Amino acid sequence: MSGVREQRPEARYGRSADQRSDRKLKILGAVLGVGFVGMVGWFGYDYIAEQKISAELIKFDVTSDSEVQVHLEIRKDADATGTCTVRSRSADGAEVGRLDVPVEARGERRIDQVVKIRTLAKGTTAELVQCSGG
Repeated sequence: MSGVREQRPEARYGRSADQRSDRKLKILGAVLGVGFVGMVGWFGYDYIAEQKISAELIKFDVTSDSEVQVHLEIRKDADATGTCTVRSRSADGAEVGRLDVPVEARGERRIDQVVKIRTLAKGTTAELVQCSGG
Protein backbone atom coordinates (compact mmCIF):
# COMPACT_ATOMS: atom_id res chain seq x y z
CA MET A 1 0.00 0.00 0.00
CA SER A 2 1.10 3.46 -0.67
CA GLY A 3 0.60 6.40 1.68
CA VAL A 4 -1.94 9.03 0.79
CA ARG A 5 -0.50 12.48 0.34
CA GLU A 6 -2.63 15.17 1.99
CA GLN A 7 -0.77 18.20 0.66
CA ARG A 8 -0.27 19.21 -2.91
CA PRO A 9 3.29 19.57 -4.15
CA GLU A 10 4.26 23.23 -3.72
CA ALA A 11 6.52 23.32 -6.78
CA ARG A 12 3.62 22.36 -9.01
CA TYR A 13 0.68 24.29 -7.56
CA GLY A 14 2.24 27.10 -5.46
CA ARG A 15 1.44 27.89 -1.84
CA SER A 16 -2.05 27.31 -0.57
CA ALA A 17 -4.23 30.23 0.53
CA ASP A 18 -4.00 29.03 4.14
CA GLN A 19 -0.22 29.33 4.14
CA ARG A 20 -0.37 32.85 2.68
CA SER A 21 -2.95 33.84 5.32
CA ASP A 22 -0.83 32.37 8.12
CA ARG A 23 2.20 34.37 6.94
CA LYS A 24 0.20 37.60 6.81
CA LEU A 25 -1.16 36.98 10.31
CA LYS A 26 2.34 36.32 11.65
CA ILE A 27 3.62 39.58 10.13
CA LEU A 28 0.61 41.51 11.45
CA GLY A 29 1.08 40.00 14.93
CA ALA A 30 4.79 40.90 14.93
CA VAL A 31 4.06 44.50 13.88
CA LEU A 32 1.33 44.91 16.52
CA GLY A 33 3.59 43.32 19.18
CA VAL A 34 6.46 45.69 18.41
CA GLY A 35 4.02 48.64 18.44
CA PHE A 36 2.62 47.60 21.83
CA VAL A 37 6.08 47.19 23.37
CA GLY A 38 7.07 50.60 21.98
CA MET A 39 3.93 52.20 23.42
CA VAL A 40 4.53 50.69 26.88
CA GLY A 41 8.15 51.89 26.76
CA TRP A 42 7.10 55.40 25.74
CA PHE A 43 4.52 55.70 28.55
CA GLY A 44 7.02 54.31 31.08
CA TYR A 45 9.70 56.79 30.03
CA ASP A 46 7.23 59.68 30.04
CA TYR A 47 6.06 58.75 33.56
CA ILE A 48 9.59 58.54 34.94
CA ALA A 49 10.78 61.69 33.16
CA GLU A 50 7.88 63.71 34.56
CA GLN A 51 8.63 62.71 38.16
CA LYS A 52 10.13 65.97 39.43
CA ILE A 53 9.66 65.03 43.10
CA SER A 54 10.09 61.65 44.76
CA ALA A 55 10.29 60.78 48.42
CA GLU A 56 10.91 57.95 50.81
CA LEU A 57 9.48 57.44 54.26
CA ILE A 58 12.55 56.75 56.39
CA LYS A 59 10.82 56.06 59.70
CA PHE A 60 7.79 56.94 61.79
CA ASP A 61 7.13 57.17 65.49
CA VAL A 62 3.74 57.05 67.24
CA THR A 63 4.26 59.80 69.83
CA SER A 64 0.73 59.81 71.32
CA ASP A 65 -2.86 58.73 70.68
CA SER A 66 -3.32 61.84 68.54
CA GLU A 67 0.03 62.25 66.77
CA VAL A 68 2.48 60.37 64.55
CA GLN A 69 5.89 61.78 63.60
CA VAL A 70 7.16 60.92 60.13
CA HIS A 71 10.71 61.33 58.79
CA LEU A 72 10.73 61.94 55.02
CA GLU A 73 13.64 62.11 52.59
CA ILE A 74 12.57 64.11 49.54
CA ARG A 75 14.53 64.13 46.27
CA LYS A 76 13.68 66.65 43.57
CA ASP A 77 14.94 68.87 40.79
CA ALA A 78 16.59 72.03 42.11
CA ASP A 79 13.74 74.31 41.01
CA ALA A 80 10.81 71.92 41.59
CA THR A 81 8.03 72.60 44.07
CA GLY A 82 5.00 70.53 45.00
CA THR A 83 3.52 68.42 47.77
CA CYS A 84 3.97 65.01 49.31
CA THR A 85 1.00 63.34 51.01
CA VAL A 86 1.50 61.12 54.06
CA ARG A 87 -1.15 59.33 56.10
CA SER A 88 -1.53 57.29 59.25
CA ARG A 89 -3.72 54.24 59.75
CA SER A 90 -5.13 52.59 62.85
CA ALA A 91 -4.77 48.93 63.76
CA ASP A 92 -7.95 48.04 61.82
CA GLY A 93 -6.63 49.77 58.65
CA ALA A 94 -8.81 52.87 58.82
CA GLU A 95 -7.17 56.16 57.90
CA VAL A 96 -6.93 58.30 61.05
CA GLY A 97 -4.75 61.14 59.79
CA ARG A 98 -3.51 62.72 56.54
CA LEU A 99 -1.11 65.56 55.84
CA ASP A 100 0.00 67.32 52.66
CA VAL A 101 3.63 68.36 53.11
CA PRO A 102 4.66 71.34 50.96
CA VAL A 103 7.98 70.95 49.12
CA GLU A 104 9.31 74.45 48.47
CA ALA A 105 13.06 74.61 49.17
CA ARG A 106 14.33 76.02 45.88
CA GLY A 107 17.91 75.26 45.00
CA GLU A 108 18.06 72.08 47.07
CA ARG A 109 17.88 68.61 45.57
CA ARG A 110 17.54 66.58 48.78
CA ILE A 111 15.48 67.51 51.82
CA ASP A 112 15.25 65.62 55.12
CA GLN A 113 12.07 66.63 56.91
CA VAL A 114 10.26 65.47 60.04
CA VAL A 115 6.52 66.20 60.07
CA LYS A 116 3.76 65.55 62.58
CA ILE A 117 0.45 64.04 61.51
CA ARG A 118 -2.43 64.81 63.86
CA THR A 119 -4.68 61.77 64.15
CA LEU A 120 -8.31 61.25 65.16
CA ALA A 121 -7.46 57.95 66.90
CA LYS A 122 -4.27 56.09 67.73
CA GLY A 123 -2.28 55.53 64.57
CA THR A 124 -0.23 52.37 64.30
CA THR A 125 1.46 53.00 60.98
CA ALA A 126 2.40 55.77 58.55
CA GLU A 127 2.82 55.65 54.82
CA LEU A 128 3.77 57.91 51.95
CA VAL A 129 0.79 58.15 49.59
CA GLN A 130 2.26 60.21 46.73
CA CYS A 131 4.37 63.18 45.72
CA SER A 132 3.42 65.53 42.93
CA GLY A 133 5.18 68.50 41.41
CA GLY A 134 3.41 71.75 40.76
